[in-house]
Amino acid sequence: MPLIYWRPGCTFCVRLQLVLGLAGRRAVWVNVRRDPAAAAGVRSVNNGKVTVPTVFVGEVHRTNLAPAWVRERLTVIGGGDPPPPLD
Repeated sequence: MPLIYWRPGCTFCVRLQLVLGLAGRRAVWVNVRRDPAAAAGVRSVNNGKVTVPTVFVGEVHRTNLAPAWVRERLTVIGGGDPPPPLD
């Protein structure tokens, strides 16, 4: 299941959520401003920067990715929690 790191006010995060639509509910959304461990994980794969959206699917990660990449992975994966409202 995709793990999507996001933060409020991020226009790229809003774009990703809008493009994914209802399919985005099958991903797990983690707010890096509320989860210091998540922010550290994002920094570890982005040269020390908390760049979002950063998406993990298993061991593979992408940052500032095309929403189609996430959508493709969501089509083969079921379940998940609904995405949070993006401020």
